[in-house]
Amino acid sequence: MRFVGTVLALAGALAFLGPIAVASADAANPFDVSDPTVGRLDPALLAAVQHATTAAAAEGIPMTITSGWRTPEFQQQLLDDAIQTYGSYNAARQYVQTPQQSKHVSGQAVDIGGKSADTWLIANGARFGLCQIYANELWHFELAVDAHGVCPPLLPNAAS
Repeated sequence: MRFVGTVLALAGALAFLGPIAVASADAANPFDVSDPTVGRLDPALLAAVQHATTAAAAEGIPMTITSGWRTPEFQQQLLDDAIQTYGSYNAARQYVQTPQQSKHVSGQAVDIGGKSADTWLIANGARFGLCQIYANELWHFELAVDAHGVCPPLLPNAAS
């Protein structure tokens, strides 16, 4: 699995470095369903990401999955690491969901990587049903459009 790259990417985000490039060896191809981080995504989310990936590629934008499905244990480890980094549960929760609340654990969230992929998906994702959810996470997307194809207002952070 791609846990090391995911931890590094999340650690970078937690350190307020903003979205960081993840080495291609750590990023999953959205069509590689043999990779559990991709293959265990909710089928509707996976299809939306694959359609968006194809459309982005047609515009010269590479798109990868830097984090998809996660085990509850891995999600807990991310939260524990964030608590260490920020010194409290409440501070950590601004950036990391609990295993019980994480949409990654249920396969209903994906973190996107690739040069300009997050920016492209923020601008174009709604046509695929994909929405940025948290204002402080440009790379995190979920299927969240309403009946009119509109994304909900951004939540400030994961604790919101």
